[in-house]
Amino acid sequence: MSGQVASRRRIEIPRGAQVLPAAEPYALVGLLVALVVFFSVFPKTSNTFLTAANLRNLAATQAVIAIAALAALIPLICAQFDVSIGAVLGGASFAIAELLHKTSLPLGVALVLGIGMAGVVGLLNGLIVAYIRANSFIITLGMATLVTGLVSLASNDQTVVGVPDAMTRFGSGNWLGVPRPGWLMLVVAVGCAYGLRHTLIGRRATSIGANPRAARLVGIRVERVVCGAFVLAGLLAGLAGALQLARSGATNPQIGPGFTLSALAAAFLGSTTIRPGQFNVPGTIVGVFFVAVSVNGLTLAGAASWVDPVFNGAAVVLAVSLSTVLAARRGLHQG
Repeated sequence: MSGQVASRRRIEIPRGAQVLPAAEPYALVGLLVALVVFFSVFPKTSNTFLTAANLRNLAATQAVIAIAALAALIPLICAQFDVSIGAVLGGASFAIAELLHKTSLPLGVALVLGIGMAGVVGLLNGLIVAYIRANSFIITLGMATLVTGLVSLASNDQTVVGVPDAMTRFGSGNWLGVPRPGWLMLVVAVGCAYGLRHTLIGRRATSIGANPRAARLVGIRVERVVCGAFVLAGLLAGLAGALQLARSGATNPQIGPGFTLSALAAAFLGSTTIRPGQFNVPGTIVGVFFVAVSVNGLTLAGAASWVDPVFNGAAVVLAVSLSTVLAARRGLHQG
């Protein structure tokens, strides 16, 4: 009898050990809430941070980065990198601006063509990576350099200005008190989340990311799914480029590549929350606003311009390290 009691005592799990795993998926969410509270009461930012104008500005500006982050997320689900996201975003923005500036095409047609061009770049990435089985990081890095160079050549390194008022009204307008770009971000995020979690193609992509060899053995056409992931990434990057053009009313040939690091930082930060160790849509959105709130609050507090790149770089290093550890731990637990 005493032996049974001792055995029960040995297998008792401390309360702290029970609480920590349950809290882990929401640690980054808690940090985001803590940051909002801090900057709301911090003397240097309390008068400006929680104002409607600042919150609307955050929602509108981060919509572009959020859609770019979702574009980066789709190939990552399939265990592939796409570091051409920013360049494709900039290329689509330039293509749409040029079509509107130099032709008489309707706005809708120019948008479809510009976003379609981004999809073609994604298709090229996908064909090379999926069917030739080249390294996705190297291929998309080369494609990013190629696209950036072509945009620089076509634009002669000049900013293109002058887009229809209907487009800029969308980029700067509000609906029900929320910026229209924020609504677009929400629609895209919900669509991606539903597609990845509740459709056959989404579940196949997740299976490929977990174990491509096993996915192939059960009959999944890995090459087709991976190629499709890059096409969707290109289309989403093109949509982000169109939104960036609507927000600014102009396009700079060099603006695109700067979005790549922010997009990847958000995607990897997202893999540490909601479903730790897995790339996921809700976590990616949390990652976007965690970085945005941090940088915004520090900027309002008077921090120098170097804060943004330093914070983004640190976020990538920390997020990749954490996501790798969490993914390895999750694999051990499943094993």
